[in-house]
Amino acid sequence: MHESEAVILRCWPVNEADLVVSFFTREFGKVKGVAKSGLKSRKRFGGALEPMTQARAWFAVKPRQELVRLDQLELERSPLAGQVDYARTAVLSFYAEVLDEALPEHDPQETVFRLLAAVLDATTVEQPWLPVTYFGLWMTRLMGWLPELGVCTACGEALKAGEASFHPGSDGLFCSLHRQGAGMVLDGDSWAVAQRMLRAPVTAFQGEQWPRKRAQALRRFTWQALERHLERRLRTVDAMRQLGA
Repeated sequence: MHESEAVILRCWPVNEADLVVSFFTREFGKVKGVAKSGLKSRKRFGGALEPMTQARAWFAVKPRQELVRLDQLELERSPLAGQVDYARTAVLSFYAEVLDEALPEHDPQETVFRLLAAVLDATTVEQPWLPVTYFGLWMTRLMGWLPELGVCTACGEALKAGEASFHPGSDGLFCSLHRQGAGMVLDGDSWAVAQRMLRAPVTAFQGEQWPRKRAQALRRFTWQALERHLERRLRTVDAMRQLGA
């Protein structure tokens, strides 16, 4: 029997009572398991099956079977404990979708787990856009999908704030000489924010104003990179785009 800190990513029913649960653990990475009577047993799972719920998980690995047996979840922190609105829900769902799609199974990812814990603490109704910007940038980097942001991908020349651009079909940033036709400019504030975020924790930015439009180009840059490497459109990105994020 294994025990670990965990964050719930996704649940889906497999019959009238059982659930398959995808959850991200600190010690064992992403795991998928069957929660027997998960739709009915409030004693073993009650209140801990919502996406982005932080819980203590007990599960058993079954020989020659892909799914573990999830025996119990002990609720530690629920995303429903605080205020909820559409923007915060979309951001929390984005974390879950990206992790569920990007992480390999049974591969410990301590740095990603600490990143998730940090942005969950920072994600509030009043301030959803700072943590989702931070998470998108760092997930792109931790997955190995973020080239050097200080130089042009095409020529290697140093970039200046306000001149860098990106393209939905290419990794990296480009100088004004090598800007591609459908490229979008990474404005000076977005470029500077990216440089700072790669050197500082999310808490270093929490005293600043983060309206919806701030670092919008940086978010779109990282969302495009995530979708390109995952080879699929992210449903939650569409939801945030509809919010003008």
